[in-house]
Parts: sequence; C-alpha cells; structure tokens
Amino acid sequence: MNEIIVIGIGQELRGDDGAGLAVVCRWQRQYPQTSSRVRVELYPLPGLDLINVWDGARVAIIVDAVHCDARPGSLYKLNPDDLASFGADAASAHGWGLAETLKLAAELALPGEVPEIRTLAISGSNFKLGTGLSPAVKQALPAAVAHLQEMVNGVLDQDAVLESSPINF
Repeated sequence: MNEIIVIGIGQELRGDDGAGLAVVCRWQRQYPQTSSRVRVELYPLPGLDLINVWDGARVAIIVDAVHCDARPGSLYKLNPDDLASFGADAASAHGWGLAETLKLAAELALPGEVPEIRTLAISGSNFKLGTGLSPAVKQALPAAVAHLQEMVNGVLDQDAVLESSPINF
C-alpha cells in the first residue's frame, strides 16, 4: 500500500456536480509530469464502490463538489472528520455520500485497508440535470487545480523525505 490515487467524483450532466471531474481532468492536462506519478480515477457515481477504487492506495486525494450554504466556488481541504461534520444542510448528488462511505469503510476495514483520505471540496449551487458548471464554479477551477497540485506535491514530497531519511538502529 504505497500508491497515491487522485479520484475525481461527479456527474458532468448535473451542473456543479461535475466540478470534481473538471478539476482532475484539467490538473492532468496542466501537470502531466505530476499526474503521471500517481494513479488517477474519474468516478461519476462512486457510492460504496469508492471503497474498491482506492484499493491498494496509501493516500487517496478525492476531489468532489459539495452542496452547502457556502458561496459557490468556495474551496475546502477536508479530512474525513471534517466531511462528517461539514454541515447539516450538506447533501450529495451521489445518493450515498462521501462522508457516509468513508465512515462505513473505517468501520468495516481491517487496520491498514483504508488509505489516508484527503479531500478537496468545491461548493456548488446548481446541481440540475442537463446543465453545466455554474460561472462561479468555472471561475474557481484554476484555483482548485493549483490546490490539487499542492496537495499531491505535499504527499510526493513527504514520500521523498521518508525515502531519503537514514535509518538508525
């Protein structure tokens, strides 16, 4: 379990719900050397199947849209505990939300089976079927791509330090 995976979640045909996919695709195009060093998955409807997607990963960086009261296009770097308490009004367009999936995975997993989860969430406002990204979310995409690059580099840099550290007995 030493793999790093970046997972873009969302449905392109449900408005801002496609933000996670848009960010990851744009990041791959903009940073091909970084994205080639990790496994990348695009997942429109993960639900509980997300548990299978990150199989074998040590770190999973998940990019997804969130429906909440925040200004559309707002960006959040969240850990699993943050997701669970993100807000009573937060909702998922995936039926079974990311927070519920992470909680169930933690409860069912043996030690070491669930990767370290990091999430980049984008606040959306329009989740209607057949619509594209809202102007506010489109405007936030470059910042979201930069944050994703920072998150991935943080994990890769941490790995490089660990690999080059001498082991003292």
